[in-house]
Amino acid sequence: MLVPRHDSALISPTDILCPLWGQVYSRRSSDRTEMSPPQPTSTTDGTTTVPPIAPTSEHLSRTEVPAAPPPDSTELPIALRKGSRTCQNKPLYVSSYQGLSASHTALHLTLDQHTIPSTVGEAKTHPGWMAAMHEELTALQRNNTWELVSLPPGKRAIGCKWIYSVKVNVDGSLARLKARLVAKGYAQTYGVDYEETFAPVAKMSSIRIVISLAATHRWPLYQLDIKNAFLHGSLEEEVYMEQPPGFVAEGERNKVCRLFASLYGLKQSPRQWFARFRSVVTKFGLNKSIKDSSLFYRNSSAGTVLLIVYVDDIVITGSDFKGITDLKAFLHSHFQTKDLGHLRYFLGIEVADHDDSIFVSQRKYALDLLSDLGMSNCCPMDSPLEPGEKGLHAESKSFESPEKYRRIVEKLNYLTMTRPDIACAVSKVSQFMATPTISQWDSVLRIVRYIKKDPGLGISYKNRGHSNIEAYCDSDWADCLGTRKSTTGFTIFMGGNLVSWKSKKQTTVSRSSAEAEYRAISHTVAEIMWIRQTLCEIGYPVLGPTPLWCDNQAAIQITTNPVFHERTKHIEVDCHFVREKYEEGLISLSHVKTGDQGADILTKGVTGVRMNFICNKLGLGSSHDPT
Repeated sequence: MLVPRHDSALISPTDILCPLWGQVYSRRSSDRTEMSPPQPTSTTDGTTTVPPIAPTSEHLSRTEVPAAPPPDSTELPIALRKGSRTCQNKPLYVSSYQGLSASHTALHLTLDQHTIPSTVGEAKTHPGWMAAMHEELTALQRNNTWELVSLPPGKRAIGCKWIYSVKVNVDGSLARLKARLVAKGYAQTYGVDYEETFAPVAKMSSIRIVISLAATHRWPLYQLDIKNAFLHGSLEEEVYMEQPPGFVAEGERNKVCRLFASLYGLKQSPRQWFARFRSVVTKFGLNKSIKDSSLFYRNSSAGTVLLIVYVDDIVITGSDFKGITDLKAFLHSHFQTKDLGHLRYFLGIEVADHDDSIFVSQRKYALDLLSDLGMSNCCPMDSPLEPGEKGLHAESKSFESPEKYRRIVEKLNYLTMTRPDIACAVSKVSQFMATPTISQWDSVLRIVRYIKKDPGLGISYKNRGHSNIEAYCDSDWADCLGTRKSTTGFTIFMGGNLVSWKSKKQTTVSRSSAEAEYRAISHTVAEIMWIRQTLCEIGYPVLGPTPLWCDNQAAIQITTNPVFHERTKHIEVDCHFVREKYEEGLISLSHVKTGDQGADILTKGVTGVRMNFICNKLGLGSSHDPT
């Protein structure tokens, strides 16, 4: 009589034909019908049997034998020790707004509802974009931008195109639809229709200095926007352009536009606009700073007025409130200005003015970066750069999309305007823009995952009761495994507020750590002198020497003692101006412990605990909960 086999009986390895002994998991399609378990059947003699699992021809021809006693499960192969699991084919990424903040969700909904047209014909079918193009043409006509003429012999007309964009508020809601007519300046010829093109823009350090002064003295910050700013500049060259696509004048198709104003897209437009703006503000009575051409100031018995401009975005502050009001009215009489009130959003930087501080961050920009990479719900990292930087120089295959690598690194570089904590990591990955590898791309993604930890991290500017300057400098000797060049890092505070920092690879190889630190001191002193001279120029001179903290005793001795020997005789002469400033009493060098070094995260990768400590020391914080 055959021994009955129950459902709970253990199947012997000889009863199953397993094609792959190491296979534990199997993937089955979700639409496949699940196999029902074998049902017991009764025989004529009253016994119950269960058919074999997945019977095959070999099973059918095999003579049934009594079941062996269950062996110890530890003696079975792994494939039989573990149960077989099944999984269904599901998409790796699911589109959902569940993990996004309210403002980021509003931004996505706004962009989804207003698709940017790819052609003029497509834009004409949408009333919103049509109104935006009419508004642009009206502004061009109001400024007498061109006149229709016949193209003179020997002259060439450049083309033009429409550029469309969706302008959103800080909370992600729709501000307006914008259409801009842009000339194809790349078709211009040097010496024919353009010559000089340089136009200054404000240094980010200057912007932070203005914000720090406003926080220290509790000045209000105001923002102005100039509509069609470039159109206020006058052209000195003879430039011809084709008529706008989709708006060719009826009966005058053979004519072209003779340009009189510096239309957007022309190579000389930024220069001509800035020249016009400078003439207007100096006519009001403001002085142009020698240290930053985009910074204007006026000191009088009534107080101070400061103005800083970045292309067409203007920030005004100071203690002379009547002078600020008069300046706004004066600018409005010369340009079509829009008073945006208190400073809230400037160059992608969010500014929050609290009772006792001013907080700046790029939270929206960081969230957009995470969304662009599909990493809004990624697992965050506690530091942006791995200690030792092994991943950057690891051998791996070339990254398949160098363009994507460069695009993301450029976005990360823009984020460093308010994030000194990622400056070193971004500087490192920026050195491989030409031919990045997969391991270097992984380092870029590590930075993004660190940003996910707190997208709203920014700098807090407060009134700390003084306006003194203090600096930290550091270097990581021969940290670049490819060139053995060192990295310079420094941070500079004004009134206890962080206003300047840098992380940069040195241009020459240093023979010792003392030499690398000495070069770092040289770069830091140069920035200190620029800040001191800028403050003195606008009426806020710095008294006494500026403390500079360094954690290398040998570098301090080289600076404070004018000795020349085998270790220092080859150092460039320009580095030795540090000694000159020290002897003049403009700087003072002091030693700081490495654990208290405020520039440590600007030269190397550190652990998460160390990163949090330095961020607190630099005044970094968040006004939002991490997303």
